[in-house]
Amino acid sequence: MKLADIVDVLDATLLSGEQHLDREFEICRGSDLMSDILAYFADGGVVLTGLPTKQAVRTAAVSGVGGLVFVRGKQPAGDVVALARKEEIPLMITRLSMFVACGRLYSSGMAGHNGER
Repeated sequence: MKLADIVDVLDATLLSGEQHLDREFEICRGSDLMSDILAYFADGGVVLTGLPTKQAVRTAAVSGVGGLVFVRGKQPAGDVVALARKEEIPLMITRLSMFVACGRLYSSGMAGHNGER
């Protein structure tokens, strides 16, 4: 699924990563535990989280996450967006809950972090 499609499916606002709208993503994961992201997730997938912090962006950069979605309308501070731009990580906000956002992505063809469908 292309980043542009993810934005549409989640009715999201793209805050960074406009240059990556044609990038393909196959997997996603929802987690608020950055330790889980570091331990179990990479390969350029999308992470959905309710933690709109610099730590989430740093974790994404270190673990190879390809994009971040802040759920429940969580608004990141300007320094969080600036860090995502610096790291070239697409950053989105959706008003949807993590459960609904993950469900929409799954229904649209994305797999879980381990490739399960």
